[in-house]
Amino acid sequence: MTRLLAEWNRGSERAEGELIPLVYGELRRLAAAYLRGEREGHTLQPTALVHEAYLRLAEQSTPDWQSRSHFYGVAARVMRQVLVDHARRKQAKKRAGQVAPLEQVVSFQSDRSGELVALDVGLHDLERLDARKCKAIELRYFAGLSMDEIAQALNVSVETVRRDLRMAEAWLHNAMQTA
Repeated sequence: MTRLLAEWNRGSERAEGELIPLVYGELRRLAAAYLRGEREGHTLQPTALVHEAYLRLAEQSTPDWQSRSHFYGVAARVMRQVLVDHARRKQAKKRAGQVAPLEQVVSFQSDRSGELVALDVGLHDLERLDARKCKAIELRYFAGLSMDEIAQALNVSVETVRRDLRMAEAWLHNAMQTA
């Protein structure tokens, strides 16, 4: 997969074509995890989420995939943005903020669309403050990577990842309460 990502970086359409079947299943799993627990008949299904995210990924003129973890991290971020865009379209106005645990917000239940938008705003603010902590949150909650995988992707120790996640979760909780 890393070889195909590198070839895609260099503009190989063949590599992109070979990569799609390799990543589709994992992207579909991520999308299903985001939408798990949704009411039946929800307007955004996992397949649609994967397709929209993949289209956005493919539109990048010069992707710079550094590794498998990097690709899935970017894909997770794109899926989050698709979900946020969907929530913003569905949300007539911002709800007064009751805060839910991060795991519940990431699950994107329809009655939590306001919280997903608040989470997105919080993640953008956190990224400006500390990009590594923001990336750790994205890789953990949106890409579903393990602590070891996150540590490898960020080139830090597992203990640093744990510390970053604890601090980022607390910061996001506070940011979402005041949103």
